[in-house]
Amino acid sequence: MSRSATGTGTTTSTGADVVVVGGGVIGLSVAFHLAEAGVRNIVVVERGELGSGSSGKPIGGVRAQFSDPVNIELGLRSLRAFADFGRRPGGDIRFERVGYLFLLSDAADVAAFTESVATQNALCVPSRVISPARARELCPYVRTDGLVAAVHSPDDGHARPGLVIQGYARAAARAGVRILTHTAVTGVDLDGGHVTAVRTDRGVIRCATLVCAAGAWSAGIGDAAGVHLPVRPLRRQIALTRPLGPPAPPRIPFTIDFSSTAYFHNSDDGLLFGLADPAQEEGFDTTWTGGSEGWLGLFRDVVRRRAPDLAEMEIAGGWAGLYEVTPDRNALIGRSGTVPNFLYATGFSGHGFLQAPAVGEVVRDLYLGREPVVDVAALSAERFAGGDHAVGRPEVHVV
Repeated sequence: MSRSATGTGTTTSTGADVVVVGGGVIGLSVAFHLAEAGVRNIVVVERGELGSGSSGKPIGGVRAQFSDPVNIELGLRSLRAFADFGRRPGGDIRFERVGYLFLLSDAADVAAFTESVATQNALCVPSRVISPARARELCPYVRTDGLVAAVHSPDDGHARPGLVIQGYARAAARAGVRILTHTAVTGVDLDGGHVTAVRTDRGVIRCATLVCAAGAWSAGIGDAAGVHLPVRPLRRQIALTRPLGPPAPPRIPFTIDFSSTAYFHNSDDGLLFGLADPAQEEGFDTTWTGGSEGWLGLFRDVVRRRAPDLAEMEIAGGWAGLYEVTPDRNALIGRSGTVPNFLYATGFSGHGFLQAPAVGEVVRDLYLGREPVVDVAALSAERFAGGDHAVGRPEVHVV
């Protein structure tokens, strides 16, 4: 990807007030909220199909259970927006408030989560520490041996990212946003320290503002504009069971065995399984490595300790996608201090879908020069100005 000071003309040339790079849930939320606020001449540029990057998972968890107050506020505001999504922007996203259940088998984790619950409660999140017995009542698959405690919030749940993307895209298009799919960014033109155009493989788009919402590909967009965005791609995988029943499987919370990162929840007539492989190397490979000797075998080995019935369930298939990770596993949201018309919302480290509605509002406010609905100053990429190993904002609730 190149960077240049002046443009050189290509087969097509158009103009925009705002170019949003990335047609995932973050980029489309940004475009929708800008258009809703009256901003005109917005173009969304997506290298593949909408939602084909990090947003492509079949079910996404939504929660306000975090340790960092900024993440709590972004999650809580987004939960409210998901609950109201049918009215604004419109569409059924199959939002289900089944709750989130963190299973804790280490005393140190219990102490950390107890502190987080106090912070969450102060911000009106109804989470609480519960007993292992109560955790099993909420999720009958759970084996309580070795379980010290659990944390539950009934207001959390999950929704369908694809339906959210469609809802934002339709509403944005109705408001006049141009959405260009299968259009890859190849460079950014600068003049006097400002972005003047975005180069693509289909032509040049002159612009007054560039918003980077390119997920795992954001580092390259930032480099092209001279803005350091320490975002790296990391594969994450899930599996879907075959339909269970009759009888139908119990309706359970989004359940996470925190020490192993294994998680599971309802998915149509079956269950969805997930696990963060600690040996996973960074990179853009999205091959699903299911099978007894692959990722699925690792999940089965781990889950036998905490929810043994799951280890024997038949799998219908799986999926692999990319987390967009930062050094401290917290997002990068803000306006560049060196390229003033370059805004960014990326690096969510697995939390982008659940924070997308609030982040769209925040970027709208930053663009309009008004106080954001959530103060995200601490999430500026400039916290890593001293290097990617600089002290950031650690988040406890990371899977």
